[in-house]
Amino acid sequence: MAAPRMKVTVFTDGSSRGNPGPGGFGAVLIYVDTKGEEHRKELSCGYRLTTNNRMELMAPIAALEALKRPCTVEVHSDSQYVVNAFNKRWIDGWQARGWKGADKKPVKNIDLWQRLLVAVAPHEVRWLWVKGHAGEELNERCDELATTAADGEDLLVDEGFEG
Repeated sequence: MAAPRMKVTVFTDGSSRGNPGPGGFGAVLIYVDTKGEEHRKELSCGYRLTTNNRMELMAPIAALEALKRPCTVEVHSDSQYVVNAFNKRWIDGWQARGWKGADKKPVKNIDLWQRLLVAVAPHEVRWLWVKGHAGEELNERCDELATTAADGEDLLVDEGFEG
């Protein structure tokens, strides 16, 4: 019998200064080991030119890609764009229509949606929306990570946006 999946709670946020402009993402991953000890990992990265929605997508991508084995994951995001794509099954429709929206126009950020689908695949993921800037401690921490990354130096190139 397979070992039970580790349960991981993830909070994510993205930021862009100017939209488009310099941007960044932040993610906090938390799990409790078999001894009852809590482990926390923070991730962030900044990009020289990107959009808020791209950074909202990059945060859960980075978090899920950081997991080393299949897990049960609860992703908390203040981005209805990201959460509704899964919970309202928008992404299923986009794929069925060849990555076109209901308006028949190409979906934006296809590169990141496809990368997110690959990152989600090995896990059992539940998407939860959290109101941004409303005092939720870990959402606020992600916002701080994202904005600090956006304001940082040595920003990366967002190839999917600039390319």
